[in-house]
Amino acid sequence: MRLIAVLSLTPFVAGLKGGWKSIFSWGEGMSDNVRRLPDRPTSPHLTVWRWHATMLSSILHRASGVSLYAGALILAAWAICLAVGPECYAGYMALLGGPIGKIVLLGLTAAIFYHTANGIRHLVWDAGKAFDPKFSDLTAIVVIAFTVAATAATWIIAAMTGAL
Repeated sequence: MRLIAVLSLTPFVAGLKGGWKSIFSWGEGMSDNVRRLPDRPTSPHLTVWRWHATMLSSILHRASGVSLYAGALILAAWAICLAVGPECYAGYMALLGGPIGKIVLLGLTAAIFYHTANGIRHLVWDAGKAFDPKFSDLTAIVVIAFTVAATAATWIIAAMTGAL
């Protein structure tokens, strides 16, 4: 529908002296005072809201979800290399076993634990429980602490068993 609207404007725009540029430019000969954007107030959320753990947990939940999507792509590439043959698989495993690969895998491990724990927290909220702001902040801190502890334990066990 939008494409039709844009195409219907094409004859109008073609008749303009400067084409599309004349619509979107500030014009020539305008004074600097007219070209300057008006001073607008800062959005109130930047000055009113105090930073708290629930805000951090919301941002981390979104970031961990995006990270898990990237992890799914990494897993798909691993499966493709496995299917292609031993040389491709060996190269891919060398990439994942390198320092950058291990950092990425560490981040994915943390994303898995965080997203799972915070998802459980959201299920509790879906049941209508734990909406008190102080308790909500406490559960956010618990989820972050669990993520750090579970990620560290996983990587320590992996190192002890020779998986790294």
